[in-house]
Amino acid sequence: MGLFSFTQELAMDLGTANSIIANNAGKILLDEPSIVALDRKTDKMIALGEKAQQMHGKTHENIRTVRPLRDGVIADFNAAEQMIRGMIRMANKNKGGGGLFSPSLRVVICIPSGSTEVEIRAVRDSAEHAGGRDVYMIFEPMAAALGIGIDVEAPEGNMIVDIGGGTTEIAVISLGGIVSNKSIKIAGDDFTEDIMDYMGRQHNMKVGERTAEQIKINVGAVVTELENPPEDFVVHGPNRMTSLPMDVPISYQEISHCLEKSMSKVDSAVLSALEQTPPELYADIVRNGIYLTGGGALLRGLDKRLTDKIGIPFKVVDDPLHVVAKGTSIALRNINKFNFLMR
Repeated sequence: MGLFSFTQELAMDLGTANSIIANNAGKILLDEPSIVALDRKTDKMIALGEKAQQMHGKTHENIRTVRPLRDGVIADFNAAEQMIRGMIRMANKNKGGGGLFSPSLRVVICIPSGSTEVEIRAVRDSAEHAGGRDVYMIFEPMAAALGIGIDVEAPEGNMIVDIGGGTTEIAVISLGGIVSNKSIKIAGDDFTEDIMDYMGRQHNMKVGERTAEQIKINVGAVVTELENPPEDFVVHGPNRMTSLPMDVPISYQEISHCLEKSMSKVDSAVLSALEQTPPELYADIVRNGIYLTGGGALLRGLDKRLTDKIGIPFKVVDDPLHVVAKGTSIALRNINKFNFLMR
């Protein structure tokens, strides 16, 4: 190759809520909300990630904030392309790059396991338009399994439940492939919406997406009894009828009731994926337990709830938010070895 290597390698976890970029050593170069602020007249990007997130819900008529991904797939092609390009640029800055020339870019991007051909092509096209020369895809549960440190090519069954922002991915992995999978469009965004509905219905209070997200982070739970419960979270907002300011303390029990309906859909999806699992692999899963990854895995009491309902031990992995990105960067290092990467 001579002195210079002109290929730059990045692993990208393109999520509905957050996008994470790592290098091939597994170091996280960027972790930002998947949101862009665009100028309405020119459609040019004004802000990206955290900066755009701060503008969300506070814009005037010349600026709009867009989340380019909905339910794990690209909903706004133009915004997605600008976001990917901007994020690659930011990741390079964080790495200390950004010289005179831009090297050719090899990326591995992870996508939901329920993606259709059209959705896969949309991600590939966006990445290519944003400067990707060599674009590979990996399914999210596979990336999560690599990130956890599972030997995915072993003849042994492992089950991953990845609760992201737009989709919950449930997959059984063995011999370097996905044996049975279930992808449902109930995930973090739905929990946030449930909380917004609940606050309006129960407390007559109007709350926006960002406040609902804060409630979820501070007192989000899926069981009504926790060993070390969080303190009540005080929410400030306007009364729906009078528009006068209100302060309402919210407890984790309330949130667990309000998320019950969405959570029971997740329970059924896990059961349904287990039903499709061949008996030999089922025995492995009972022995190994089931791994919980993604931001949704941080909901308090989730592992306990699922273990009690299904009777198989569930465990939340270390650093569930970054495990998929780390797995994607392992795939990037082993591009020539893993047959399950899609081009």
